[in-house]
Amino acid sequence: MTRLLSGLSRPRPALTYGETGATRAPADLPGGYRHLRRTTVVGHGRAAFERAGTAVTTWRMHRDSGASLLADAGRAAPGTAVEVSVGLGPFRLTAPCSVIWAAYEDRRTGFAYGTLTGHPECGEESFVVELEDDGTVRFTVTAFSRPATWYTRLAGPLVPPLQRAYADRLGRTLRRLVRS
Repeated sequence: MTRLLSGLSRPRPALTYGETGATRAPADLPGGYRHLRRTTVVGHGRAAFERAGTAVTTWRMHRDSGASLLADAGRAAPGTAVEVSVGLGPFRLTAPCSVIWAAYEDRRTGFAYGTLTGHPECGEESFVVELEDDGTVRFTVTAFSRPATWYTRLAGPLVPPLQRAYADRLGRTLRRLVRS
């Protein structure tokens, strides 16, 4: 079960970037950011599409990939507060986000969240499942980001490979969830 964020009556942190919603049309990601696009085939057919879409939008894919996730709703919807964290103890990174858009369509399901104050990066990331005409089910992570803290600036060239590895891990996790 997803643990829900508490204390929601407190003011929420602000988004840390201005190009809100840019991952909805990923062909035109904004300049001045690193871009990421990773696609994984996770299954075939309508049933696989439905399972994948549910796992993505109910946070299960994130949780089963090893990340901790807190959200103020059980399902992705615009305005939902999300906090993703990875690592252990003093090496735990926490990433506060807000869902920017969500799609619950016949052949496309997913959402994007944007970074909030306190996130180590600045930008937006989407997680989308699509059912193609031939029945192939593809999962795509699309993101644009740049460092927002001293430690992500210091990490410099290490950050993009870590982001790619995390996106690939999400794809493998989702493929496993669809097949189980």
